[in-house]
Amino acid sequence: MEYSIVIPAYNESDKITSTLTQILNFMRNFSNEFEVIVVDDGSVDSTVQTVSDYKRENQEVLLVKNPHMGKGPAVSTGIKKAKGKYIYIADADLATPITELKKLSVWMIDHDYDIVIASREGAGAERVNEPLYRHVMGRVFNTLVQLLLLPGIKDSQCGFKLFKADVAKNLFSKMELGKANKEIKNAYTGAWDVELLYLAKLLGYTIREVSVKWVYVKTTRVNPIRDSYKMFSEVLHIKKKALMGKFNT
Repeated sequence: MEYSIVIPAYNESDKITSTLTQILNFMRNFSNEFEVIVVDDGSVDSTVQTVSDYKRENQEVLLVKNPHMGKGPAVSTGIKKAKGKYIYIADADLATPITELKKLSVWMIDHDYDIVIASREGAGAERVNEPLYRHVMGRVFNTLVQLLLLPGIKDSQCGFKLFKADVAKNLFSKMELGKANKEIKNAYTGAWDVELLYLAKLLGYTIREVSVKWVYVKTTRVNPIRDSYKMFSEVLHIKKKALMGKFNT
């Protein structure tokens, strides 16, 4: 297996068919052997049924069902199931087109980086239709992340990331925020990306940030006040662990 595409999904019945079709159309020309793992994060709409129906005629698609515990645990489940040499995490809205995987893969395969992350910042990056408040939220959060934990990483939160499989599996086995511990009520993304990249730096993995095109997709899953507070609290927790030397390396 060359590539595993991991897609965490929570109430994505309105777009998951289009997303899977775009991915399959691209990947069938890009890779000789791949799988697409949809990890349902306890959806209460028809996401599970939609994916179940779709995969009957598309054998590359797998469906894994998680309790509703948030994006981090859903991604972690997908990483554990993945069989590919390279593992690509993609958001279900495909805000970054699947074609950008080609750009990220060059840095991993030709230049031997362990992790290649999509970035909405820096030269060549393109943000389309993003509301000003969302842009400001993202910039404030990432500035704090850079000051506290990840200097030089301009966009830790873009949901599209490529890993060597052994690197991804090792990192997620050591993470705290990616572990499932309790069910939640609302959709939640979390700061697991920050912990992931901080741990990767501690372990000496090489990280490359690559500018991509990103198109804003309207969502009701992000609560600006509630989610910003929770994510910043998680960043402070990561910083506290770092200062106390409690990371599992």
